[in-house]
Amino acid sequence: MPELPEAETIARGLRAPVEGGTITGVSVLHADLVEMGPAALVRGITGAIIEAVGRRGKNVVLRLEGGDHLVVNLGMSGRLLWRPAHDPSPPPSHPGVVFRLRPAAQTPNPRAAPEGELVYHDPRRFGRIRLLTQGAYRTWSRSLGPEPLSRGFTARRLALELARSRTPLRSWLLDQGKVAGVGNIYASEACHVARLHPALPASEVDAAGARRLHRAIRRVLAEAVEGGGTTLRDYRTAQGWEGAYQHSLRVYGREGEPCPRCGRPVRRIVFSNRSAFYCPRCQPELPNDG
Repeated sequence: MPELPEAETIARGLRAPVEGGTITGVSVLHADLVEMGPAALVRGITGAIIEAVGRRGKNVVLRLEGGDHLVVNLGMSGRLLWRPAHDPSPPPSHPGVVFRLRPAAQTPNPRAAPEGELVYHDPRRFGRIRLLTQGAYRTWSRSLGPEPLSRGFTARRLALELARSRTPLRSWLLDQGKVAGVGNIYASEACHVARLHPALPASEVDAAGARRLHRAIRRVLAEAVEGGGTTLRDYRTAQGWEGAYQHSLRVYGREGEPCPRCGRPVRRIVFSNRSAFYCPRCQPELPNDG
Protein backbone atom coordinates (compact mmCIF):
# COMPACT_ATOMS: atom_id res chain seq x y z
CA MET A 1 0.00 0.00 0.00
CA PRO A 2 1.40 3.43 -0.87
CA GLU A 3 2.47 5.27 2.29
CA LEU A 4 3.74 8.78 3.01
CA PRO A 5 6.89 8.60 0.81
CA GLU A 6 4.96 7.30 -2.18
CA ALA A 7 2.16 9.88 -1.84
CA GLU A 8 4.76 12.64 -1.37
CA THR A 9 6.69 11.52 -4.45
CA ILE A 10 3.52 11.50 -6.56
CA ALA A 11 2.47 14.94 -5.29
CA ARG A 12 5.89 16.40 -6.11
CA GLY A 13 5.79 14.85 -9.57
CA LEU A 14 2.38 16.39 -10.33
CA ARG A 15 3.12 19.96 -9.29
CA ALA A 16 4.86 21.14 -12.44
CA PRO A 17 2.38 19.73 -14.99
CA VAL A 18 -0.83 20.13 -12.98
CA GLU A 19 -0.73 23.25 -10.79
CA GLY A 20 -2.51 26.16 -12.41
CA GLY A 21 -4.27 23.87 -14.86
CA THR A 22 -8.00 23.78 -15.52
CA ILE A 23 -10.04 20.58 -15.27
CA THR A 24 -12.00 20.51 -18.52
CA GLY A 25 -13.73 17.17 -18.05
CA VAL A 26 -13.93 13.98 -16.01
CA SER A 27 -14.60 10.39 -17.09
CA VAL A 28 -15.55 8.00 -14.28
CA LEU A 29 -14.97 4.45 -15.49
CA HIS A 30 -15.51 2.76 -12.10
CA ALA A 31 -18.11 4.46 -9.93
CA ASP A 32 -17.08 2.56 -6.79
CA LEU A 33 -13.86 4.59 -6.66
CA VAL A 34 -15.73 7.87 -6.20
CA GLU A 35 -17.08 8.40 -2.70
CA MET A 36 -19.73 11.03 -3.51
CA GLY A 37 -20.83 9.43 -6.79
CA PRO A 38 -19.73 10.20 -10.36
CA ALA A 39 -22.31 12.89 -11.12
CA ALA A 40 -21.46 14.96 -8.06
CA LEU A 41 -17.73 14.68 -8.80
CA VAL A 42 -18.16 15.79 -12.41
CA ARG A 43 -20.36 18.75 -11.40
CA GLY A 44 -18.06 19.74 -8.57
CA ILE A 45 -14.75 19.93 -10.40
CA THR A 46 -15.38 20.53 -14.10
CA GLY A 47 -13.99 23.95 -14.91
CA ALA A 48 -12.07 24.20 -11.63
CA ILE A 49 -8.48 25.41 -11.51
CA ILE A 50 -5.99 23.35 -9.51
CA GLU A 51 -4.23 25.82 -7.23
CA ALA A 52 -1.86 23.43 -5.47
CA VAL A 53 -0.93 19.75 -5.20
CA GLY A 54 0.02 18.43 -1.78
CA ARG A 55 -0.33 15.52 0.57
CA ARG A 56 -1.94 14.67 3.91
CA GLY A 57 -0.88 11.37 5.41
CA LYS A 58 -1.07 8.74 2.67
CA ASN A 59 -3.38 10.88 0.54
CA VAL A 60 -2.60 13.07 -2.47
CA VAL A 61 -4.55 16.34 -2.18
CA LEU A 62 -5.43 18.73 -5.00
CA ARG A 63 -6.55 22.11 -3.69
CA LEU A 64 -8.99 23.75 -6.08
CA GLU A 65 -9.76 27.40 -6.65
CA GLY A 66 -12.55 28.34 -4.26
CA GLY A 67 -11.34 26.14 -1.41
CA ASP A 68 -12.56 22.65 -2.28
CA HIS A 69 -10.08 19.77 -1.99
CA LEU A 70 -9.90 16.66 -4.16
CA VAL A 71 -8.50 13.94 -1.90
CA VAL A 72 -7.13 10.79 -3.51
CA ASN A 73 -6.41 7.77 -1.34
CA LEU A 74 -4.39 5.29 -3.38
CA GLY A 75 -5.58 2.20 -1.52
CA MET A 76 -3.51 -0.91 -2.21
CA SER A 77 -2.62 -0.46 -5.86
CA GLY A 78 -3.67 3.03 -6.93
CA ARG A 79 -1.57 5.36 -9.07
CA LEU A 80 -1.97 8.92 -10.29
CA LEU A 81 -0.29 9.20 -13.67
CA TRP A 82 0.19 12.35 -15.73
CA ARG A 83 -0.13 11.85 -19.48
CA PRO A 84 0.71 14.94 -21.52
CA ALA A 85 -1.03 15.63 -24.79
CA HIS A 86 0.04 13.30 -27.63
CA ASP A 87 1.82 10.92 -25.23
CA PRO A 88 2.90 7.98 -27.44
CA SER A 89 3.31 5.52 -24.56
CA PRO A 90 0.67 2.81 -23.98
CA PRO A 91 -2.24 4.01 -21.82
CA PRO A 92 -2.70 2.64 -18.28
CA SER A 93 -4.24 -0.82 -18.24
CA HIS A 94 -6.70 -0.23 -15.36
CA PRO A 95 -7.94 3.37 -15.51
CA GLY A 96 -10.64 4.19 -12.97
CA VAL A 97 -11.09 7.94 -13.30
CA VAL A 98 -9.63 10.22 -15.98
CA PHE A 99 -9.33 13.96 -15.41
CA ARG A 100 -8.84 15.95 -18.61
CA LEU A 101 -6.69 18.94 -17.90
CA ARG A 102 -5.63 22.03 -19.80
CA PRO A 103 -2.29 22.94 -18.22
CA ALA A 104 -1.39 26.51 -17.38
CA ALA A 105 0.38 27.91 -20.45
CA GLN A 106 2.71 30.83 -20.85
CA THR A 107 1.07 31.86 -24.10
CA PRO A 108 -1.20 34.77 -25.17
CA ASN A 109 -4.04 32.25 -25.48
CA PRO A 110 -3.92 29.63 -22.66
CA ARG A 111 -7.10 27.99 -24.01
CA ALA A 112 -5.13 26.91 -27.06
CA ALA A 113 -2.78 24.79 -24.93
CA PRO A 114 -3.27 21.06 -25.62
CA GLU A 115 -5.06 19.01 -22.99
CA GLY A 116 -3.36 16.30 -20.98
CA GLU A 117 -4.83 13.64 -18.73
CA LEU A 118 -4.42 12.88 -15.05
CA VAL A 119 -5.32 9.20 -14.81
CA TYR A 120 -6.27 7.43 -11.60
CA HIS A 121 -5.24 3.82 -12.24
CA ASP A 122 -6.17 1.10 -9.72
CA PRO A 123 -6.18 -2.63 -10.59
CA ARG A 124 -7.53 -3.75 -7.21
CA ARG A 125 -9.91 -0.78 -6.76
CA PHE A 126 -9.41 -0.28 -3.01
CA GLY A 127 -8.61 3.42 -3.45
CA ARG A 128 -11.11 6.25 -3.00
CA ILE A 129 -11.56 9.72 -4.43
CA ARG A 130 -13.53 12.32 -2.51
CA LEU A 131 -14.33 15.99 -3.02
CA LEU A 132 -14.41 17.94 0.23
CA THR A 133 -15.42 21.50 0.96
CA GLN A 134 -12.87 23.60 2.80
CA GLY A 135 -14.63 23.00 6.13
CA ALA A 136 -15.03 19.28 5.55
CA TYR A 137 -11.36 19.02 4.60
CA ARG A 138 -10.30 20.71 7.83
CA THR A 139 -12.48 18.35 9.87
CA TRP A 140 -11.06 15.33 8.08
CA SER A 141 -7.49 16.57 8.43
CA ARG A 142 -7.95 17.05 12.19
CA SER A 143 -8.93 13.38 12.46
CA LEU A 144 -5.41 12.40 11.38
CA GLY A 145 -2.31 12.46 13.55
CA PRO A 146 0.62 14.82 13.05
CA GLU A 147 2.73 14.75 9.93
CA PRO A 148 5.89 12.89 11.03
CA LEU A 149 8.22 15.11 8.99
CA SER A 150 6.71 18.31 10.41
CA ARG A 151 7.82 20.40 13.39
CA GLY A 152 4.65 19.43 15.24
CA PHE A 153 5.81 15.83 15.49
CA THR A 154 8.14 15.89 18.48
CA ALA A 155 9.79 13.17 20.57
CA ARG A 156 7.99 14.47 23.64
CA ARG A 157 4.59 14.29 21.98
CA LEU A 158 5.36 10.81 20.68
CA ALA A 159 6.39 9.59 24.17
CA LEU A 160 3.19 10.96 25.73
CA GLU A 161 0.99 9.27 23.13
CA LEU A 162 2.82 5.94 23.35
CA ALA A 163 2.39 5.89 27.13
CA ARG A 164 -1.41 5.89 26.75
CA SER A 165 -1.67 2.61 24.83
CA ARG A 166 -0.95 -1.09 25.26
CA THR A 167 -1.30 -1.68 21.51
CA PRO A 168 1.70 -3.45 19.90
CA LEU A 169 4.11 -0.81 18.65
CA ARG A 170 3.89 -1.73 14.96
CA SER A 171 0.08 -1.64 15.09
CA TRP A 172 0.16 1.64 17.01
CA LEU A 173 2.25 3.21 14.24
CA LEU A 174 -0.27 2.07 11.62
CA ASP A 175 -3.07 4.03 13.33
CA GLN A 176 -3.45 7.13 11.15
CA GLY A 177 -4.93 8.99 14.10
CA LYS A 178 -1.60 8.62 15.91
CA VAL A 179 0.90 9.34 13.12
CA ALA A 180 -0.26 10.26 9.62
CA GLY A 181 1.27 8.45 6.69
CA VAL A 182 3.14 5.53 8.29
CA GLY A 183 2.19 2.07 7.01
CA ASN A 184 3.49 -1.45 7.38
CA ILE A 185 6.71 -1.01 5.40
CA TYR A 186 8.02 2.02 7.22
CA ALA A 187 6.73 0.92 10.64
CA SER A 188 8.87 -2.22 10.40
CA GLU A 189 11.83 -0.20 9.14
CA ALA A 190 11.54 2.43 11.88
CA CYS A 191 11.25 -0.19 14.62
CA HIS A 192 14.43 -1.82 13.36
CA VAL A 193 16.37 1.45 13.24
CA ALA A 194 15.14 2.27 16.77
CA ARG A 195 15.98 -1.26 18.05
CA LEU A 196 12.42 -1.81 19.26
CA HIS A 197 10.48 -5.04 18.80
CA PRO A 198 7.38 -4.45 16.63
CA ALA A 199 5.13 -6.35 19.07
CA LEU A 200 6.31 -4.45 22.15
CA PRO A 201 3.34 -2.74 23.87
CA ALA A 202 3.52 0.95 23.08
CA SER A 203 3.39 1.96 26.73
CA GLU A 204 6.55 -0.07 27.43
CA VAL A 205 8.66 2.14 25.18
CA ASP A 206 10.70 4.23 27.62
CA ALA A 207 11.78 7.84 27.10
CA ALA A 208 15.06 6.85 25.44
CA GLY A 209 13.23 4.42 23.17
CA ALA A 210 10.70 7.10 22.20
CA ARG A 211 13.54 9.45 21.24
CA ARG A 212 15.15 6.72 19.13
CA LEU A 213 11.82 5.93 17.50
CA HIS A 214 11.15 9.58 16.75
CA ARG A 215 14.52 9.91 15.01
CA ALA A 216 14.03 6.59 13.22
CA ILE A 217 10.60 7.47 11.82
CA ARG A 218 11.85 10.77 10.45
CA ARG A 219 15.05 9.25 9.10
CA VAL A 220 13.35 6.33 7.33
CA LEU A 221 10.61 8.47 5.79
CA ALA A 222 13.06 11.14 4.63
CA GLU A 223 15.31 8.49 3.06
CA ALA A 224 12.34 6.88 1.32
CA VAL A 225 11.14 10.21 -0.08
CA GLU A 226 14.67 10.86 -1.34
CA GLY A 227 14.59 7.42 -2.98
CA GLY A 228 11.29 8.12 -4.73
CA GLY A 229 9.32 5.62 -2.63
CA THR A 230 9.25 1.83 -2.48
CA THR A 231 8.05 -0.26 -5.43
CA LEU A 232 7.26 -3.81 -4.39
CA ARG A 233 4.53 -4.40 -6.93
CA ASP A 234 2.14 -1.69 -8.14
CA TYR A 235 3.50 1.67 -7.01
CA ARG A 236 4.75 4.08 -9.67
CA THR A 237 5.55 7.79 -9.65
CA ALA A 238 3.39 10.34 -11.46
CA GLN A 239 5.59 9.80 -14.51
CA GLY A 240 5.21 6.00 -14.37
CA TRP A 241 8.65 5.21 -12.93
CA GLU A 242 9.40 2.73 -10.16
CA GLY A 243 10.70 3.96 -6.82
CA ALA A 244 14.16 2.93 -5.64
CA TYR A 245 13.90 2.60 -1.86
CA GLN A 246 13.11 -1.13 -2.00
CA HIS A 247 16.85 -1.63 -2.51
CA SER A 248 17.53 0.04 0.86
CA LEU A 249 15.01 -1.83 3.02
CA ARG A 250 16.61 -3.19 6.18
CA VAL A 251 14.07 -5.80 7.28
CA TYR A 252 10.73 -5.44 5.49
CA GLY A 253 10.14 -8.38 3.15
CA ARG A 254 13.60 -9.82 3.95
CA GLU A 255 12.68 -12.88 6.05
CA GLY A 256 15.69 -15.18 6.36
CA GLU A 257 18.14 -12.64 4.95
CA PRO A 258 20.89 -11.19 7.16
CA CYS A 259 20.20 -8.15 9.29
CA PRO A 260 22.33 -5.32 7.87
CA ARG A 261 23.42 -4.38 11.40
CA CYS A 262 24.37 -7.72 12.96
CA GLY A 263 23.99 -10.42 10.30
CA ARG A 264 21.35 -12.43 12.19
CA PRO A 265 18.55 -13.74 9.92
CA VAL A 266 15.52 -11.46 9.77
CA ARG A 267 12.31 -12.95 11.13
CA ARG A 268 8.67 -12.46 10.21
CA ILE A 269 5.78 -12.53 12.66
CA VAL A 270 2.07 -12.02 12.04
CA PHE A 271 -0.24 -10.14 14.36
CA SER A 272 -3.39 -8.15 13.68
CA ASN A 273 -3.43 -10.06 10.37
CA ARG A 274 -0.35 -8.21 9.13
CA SER A 275 3.26 -9.34 8.78
CA ALA A 276 6.02 -7.56 10.66
CA PHE A 277 9.74 -8.05 10.11
CA TYR A 278 12.48 -7.67 12.70
CA CYS A 279 15.91 -8.82 13.84
CA PRO A 280 15.77 -11.00 16.98
CA ARG A 281 19.20 -9.80 18.10
CA CYS A 282 18.81 -6.09 17.49
CA GLN A 283 15.17 -5.98 18.63
CA PRO A 284 14.94 -8.51 21.49
CA GLU A 285 12.31 -6.84 23.67
CA LEU A 286 10.00 -9.86 23.88
CA PRO A 287 10.70 -12.53 26.53
CA ASN A 288 12.37 -15.72 25.27
CA ASP A 289 12.93 -14.18 21.83
CA GLY A 290 16.34 -14.82 20.36
